[in-house]
Amino acid sequence: MFLLKIHTYFAAAHCLTHYQGDCENLHGHNWKVEVAVTARELDQAGLGIDFKILKSETNQLLKTLDHKYLNELPPFADLSPSSENIARYLYRELSEKLNTQNVNVHMVTVWESDYANASYYE
Repeated sequence: MFLLKIHTYFAAAHCLTHYQGDCENLHGHNWKVEVAVTARELDQAGLGIDFKILKSETNQLLKTLDHKYLNELPPFADLSPSSENIARYLYRELSEKLNTQNVNVHMVTVWESDYANASYYE
């Protein structure tokens, strides 16, 4: 089994709902995202999945979040856009696009700062 990872970024604003404290107020982050996929076999080029494909699909999804107010987007209409919920949303969306018999999204980790992150996997 092979584990492949990419890192990328997006910037967005949010406020946590059903929360008491500073983060219930509108604020923003430069989010860092790590996507990890597993591959059972390698292709003839020796790749589990081309990093180009993994980066492209991830960045295409992140464009829908980049420089947005996350609370106003459909995925978070009834869900607080916490790091945990963002990680789960990205995991599920990327799984629909990338999962095959050979490749599966393993985990998505979202950092809201250099010192705080949340990961989601199934």
